Amino acid sequence: MTPETSGIFHMLSNAGLVVKLVLLLLLFFSITSWAIIFIKYRYVKKAYGESVDFTDLFWQCRNLSDAFSKAKVLKQSPVARVFVAGYLEIKRASEPSGEGVGEKRATDTNFMGLGNVKRALRRSINLEVRRLSQLVPFLATAGNTAPFIGLFGTVWGIMNTFHGIGTTGSASLAVVAPGISEALVATAAGLAVAIPAVIAYNYFTDRIRVLDSELQSFAADLLNIIERDIHKQRGV
Repeated sequence: MTPETSGIFHMLSNAGLVVKLVLLLLLFFSITSWAIIFIKYRYVKKAYGESVDFTDLFWQCRNLSDAFSKAKVLKQSPVARVFVAGYLEIKRASEPSGEGVGEKRATDTNFMGLGNVKRALRRSINLEVRRLSQLVPFLATAGNTAPFIGLFGTVWGIMNTFHGIGTTGSASLAVVAPGISEALVATAAGLAVAIPAVIAYNYFTDRIRVLDSELQSFAADLLNIIERDIHKQRGV
């Protein structure tokens, strides 16, 4: 163990009770933040990759039933889940005529059924965005509060240092330096928690915004396909 490392552990072991509680709280924020970062990174990466794959497959499929079978395989894709919600609503709207949906033409879907499809897609998109956003606000909370928590520990430690100076009547560097260095550890810890949390929060927010845009675009394209076929049916 190096002298620097042993010195840090020595400072932490000799820190006051409040500073230790602050450091424990920051440790909780740090562990939780990093756990969320790893979990959400894997989830968002998988969701983004499978959504791209499903979108490509969707436009290659000749009918909606084929796309539905592909969507059931890509379970981590928000776009696929939105499509499944819309497809099932299209199927329910088509059932009264006694015919299946099948082809990429919802010929039995009337305008009332189209309204139901729009609502189903909107609900599904909102659900997917909420699912993508789960736990991410904690990163913003950690990034915003950790520096202030650390600063509180620093201020408290400096207060105790000055109190010790007043009690002993000595203001030598040997008396002041240990207390101040212990107090500043809290500020450093707060920044160490906040910086990666803020970076991760901004990254996930941007990824979720992109996925939300993809969901909105896909839903609009699906509705356009249905509307074109409704107009074709009515024109026959």
